[in-house]
Amino acid sequence: MNTRPATEEDWPRIWPFFDATVQAGETYAFPMDLTLESARGWWMERPPGETVVLEDDLPGAGPSILGSAKMGPNRPGHGDHIGTASFMVAPQARGRGVGRALGEHVVQWHRDRGYRGIQFNAVVETNTAAVRLWQSLGFEIIGTVPGAFRSPAHGYVGLHVMFLPLV
Repeated sequence: MNTRPATEEDWPRIWPFFDATVQAGETYAFPMDLTLESARGWWMERPPGETVVLEDDLPGAGPSILGSAKMGPNRPGHGDHIGTASFMVAPQARGRGVGRALGEHVVQWHRDRGYRGIQFNAVVETNTAAVRLWQSLGFEIIGTVPGAFRSPAHGYVGLHVMFLPLV
């Protein structure tokens, strides 16, 4: 697996799993009516942030983008020393360690740039695979906003705020 900065030419290859994830409605509170072009601004970060892709060969498909992450400062100005990130893994790549590889990359990216911590603002509490993964990388749940996310499958569920100190 190879993680590298995403290019504008990668966006059409990210879009199918971005759209599938948004349409499933279980992990992101993005607008449901995004198009290929309108969604680009929701995912493709500009400096000081960055979007990356993870590539690998899929049997029968050859080189494929299996996942993507975006990261950067959580807040501007006096809050720019704490980072944040978001992740999406292509459905056909789940269970292959893509999320972990992207998570490890994002933690190192923030360390290399001198961030003092990483804050995830909205991890859906019913997304137990993600919660377990982030906890295994050292993140702690520091609070939960009850009923802040409307899940098609589970109704109103909480959003965890998770934090990893880097100093």
